[in-house]
Amino acid sequence: MFEENSKSMNTLLQEAFAGKIVRKDLTKKIKEGANVPVYVLEYLLGIYCATDDEASIEEGVQRVKGILADNFVRPDEAEKIKSKIREMGSYTVIDKVEAKLDPDSDTYRAVFSNLNLKNVIVADFYIKQYEKLLSGGIWCILRMNYNRLESRYDEYDSDAPKGGKKNKVSPFEIEELTPIQLPHMDMQEFFDGRKQFAKEEWIDVLLRSIGMEPTQFENRTKWHLLARMIPLVENNYNLCELGPRGTGKSHIYKEISPNSILISGGQTTVANLFYNMANRTIGLVGMWDCVAFDEVAGINFKDKDGIQIMKDFMASGSFARGKEEKNANASMVFVGNINQSVDVLIKTSHLFEPFPAAMAYDSAFFDRMHYYLPGWEIPKMRPEFLTNEYGFITDYLAEFFREMRKRSYGDTIERYFRFGGDLNQRDVIAVRKTVSGMIKLLYPHGEFSKEDVAEILEYALEGRRRVKEQLKKIGGMEFYDVHFSYLDNETFEEHFVSVPEQGSGKLIPEGQGKPGHVYTVSYGDTGMLGVFKLETEVVGGNGKFEVTGVGYDREARENLKTAQNYFKANKKLISGSISIDTSNFLMHIADCQGVGTTSELALCAFVALCGASLRKPVQSQMCVLGNMSIGGTISKVPELANTLQVCFDAGAKKILLPLSSAADIATVPSDLFAKFQTSFYTSPEDAVFKALGIE
Repeated sequence: MFEENSKSMNTLLQEAFAGKIVRKDLTKKIKEGANVPVYVLEYLLGIYCATDDEASIEEGVQRVKGILADNFVRPDEAEKIKSKIREMGSYTVIDKVEAKLDPDSDTYRAVFSNLNLKNVIVADFYIKQYEKLLSGGIWCILRMNYNRLESRYDEYDSDAPKGGKKNKVSPFEIEELTPIQLPHMDMQEFFDGRKQFAKEEWIDVLLRSIGMEPTQFENRTKWHLLARMIPLVENNYNLCELGPRGTGKSHIYKEISPNSILISGGQTTVANLFYNMANRTIGLVGMWDCVAFDEVAGINFKDKDGIQIMKDFMASGSFARGKEEKNANASMVFVGNINQSVDVLIKTSHLFEPFPAAMAYDSAFFDRMHYYLPGWEIPKMRPEFLTNEYGFITDYLAEFFREMRKRSYGDTIERYFRFGGDLNQRDVIAVRKTVSGMIKLLYPHGEFSKEDVAEILEYALEGRRRVKEQLKKIGGMEFYDVHFSYLDNETFEEHFVSVPEQGSGKLIPEGQGKPGHVYTVSYGDTGMLGVFKLETEVVGGNGKFEVTGVGYDREARENLKTAQNYFKANKKLISGSISIDTSNFLMHIADCQGVGTTSELALCAFVALCGASLRKPVQSQMCVLGNMSIGGTISKVPELANTLQVCFDAGAKKILLPLSSAADIATVPSDLFAKFQTSFYTSPEDAVFKALGIE
């Protein structure tokens, strides 16, 4: 077990990972003046600033600045760099290079991103070593030559038809190409180094390695920042993060890892993302460890079957194109902005709403998500959130991520726990993957306790339940089983896991309510089911009825008028002590979940008026369902299964149902119906007696 000591984190890092760390303030200092990815900068800093001596560090920083000034190709200086290569004959450049196969000449041709060069021949062995050159390109340090005598064209061979096409060849040649990444990784050295840190210290090391200062964040925020790394260590992991702007959602996928690619704007094609049938080449999912979509609202496939192929890949890690089925290991990340407050979104819609219309109500697509990271819990980035301390060189961190993809800890859960009954197979797979990913990040050396696994398991269950809660809103009763739990293998104790933003569990509180207060569940004018609370007070007066909370909704007011008239005509059937001539009745309708005004209130309003008049409360945690006409005819509850699920989520333990709804009980999952103490009524008066517990 790790023992506390007085060594600073920086000293520990220097001893455990000598030559693999860099001071992040150096990265920040140079990054502000150089528009290059972080891993490009730290590759150079790791070479020239791997020392504790301040003078040597300063000298190294100046040298890195000089290299970037002289060798990093800026688009506006491309012609100057080309001239240097020509005049000097040989020159080193730093640029992003992408290669393509030219079938006419049977050669690979490179395109330079900033240098604006085309048709530069790339040796075949570079393509075999670095396949990512063929998909999206990679940043490289290159020694470039200029061959003045090289023919500008390749002819077809002598057997080619007369007048055959000529292929232009660039006079620029690649003498040496080195991708900006580590050539190998000693994992045992990494594991041995990890053992020297406590869990909290190791979390701080990882966060500093991606440029964050952990002392500025709460523990829960730290875990969210760690969760952003799971797609980089876990194969075929699907992560969604939606939240406010400026929280750094896409930073890690664009800047930190050279093994991930960020698709800005979301525009892509099946050929680019999955498989190009014309060229018979696999797309981005086969070339990158992680494919991230920035701004999910803009996701758009030019191919009509794009989303279907994506769903297939997200579910199985494979997809069919033409006559073949292809496999790939890339994780999929979806990040975007939520423009409304989360409270409003939960009440009026669902948390996947920012996705484009083609996906927004596709429950099968969202069911593939393994984790929904609550981006609204991460603060907007400020200067003090960026660290000045030591962390891993980004290349070293990226190689650690890549090596951990070869391992799995998904079966760790069964050592100590088993899943509750509400998790289906997709839920189990999602939770296993999240647990595996977090263990890879926190305990890569494989040493952890039961308490460590429980902590990770609860976090994993929360993120998957957040997905399931939204699926319930989109797909209804198909996804009713959202009450996730896990059981201890030793004590058999069951632990339930909730999501913080789902506050509906307290809408119908425990304990005795006030007389005249009644809860019901009905459809609002937004078309969504929600909880409504009727609060009724009886004061001295002359028989007036006043209603608030329904605005100018004519249908709702007519429904409440029905309750008032029925109350006046039939009050004596409830109790001879009720008098309306000397009382005024004040009623307020509260829309507890923001689903809009409902008109299904007559029966509940009648119960509320009787309860307030008799000074008798409705039974504890009871929800009164159903409606009635002016003549007292009872109407049954529409969509009974969905309605009962909302009742349960809101905290109801007792249900009062019209007898006419008994036939629909078969549509309700048995384990859901068993959660309630259910009573049936046959008339409005019967509903009052049973709601108030009058024998």
